[in-house]
Amino acid sequence: MKTFRPAFTLIEILISVLILSTSIVYVMKIYAQNHTQSYYITQRYKDAMYDSLFLTQDALRYSGEHKDAYELLHRSLPIHNDKSREILRHILRTIIVSEEETIHQEEGMPHVQSKKEILKGRFTASYNHIKIELF
Repeated sequence: MKTFRPAFTLIEILISVLILSTSIVYVMKIYAQNHTQSYYITQRYKDAMYDSLFLTQDALRYSGEHKDAYELLHRSLPIHNDKSREILRHILRTIIVSEEETIHQEEGMPHVQSKKEILKGRFTASYNHIKIELF
């Protein structure tokens, strides 16, 4: 006499649920890590774009000072829109400028001088200003 199995047993169902839940937990963990990394990269990229507002020659004279982007730009760039002014006032950096260093100085060759500008904000970044003086 043959017995037919019309459905899964309770143990088979519990094991399959356990396997599925374990795999879902790992997928969610990987998703959370990727989301955190992509958020960090997005914020870092946005701050790097804002850093370009502080890379003017005027910024080099504010070593050790905490400035906003509007303070640096309003003399050279007329900003009439109130919303633009407000956005620029919320972009803040502490500017640190190193002493000027002579990189290359030989007779008959151009003189190369460099200054390092460090911008401290949410993410610290450093930029080099290189000046080449011909003969």
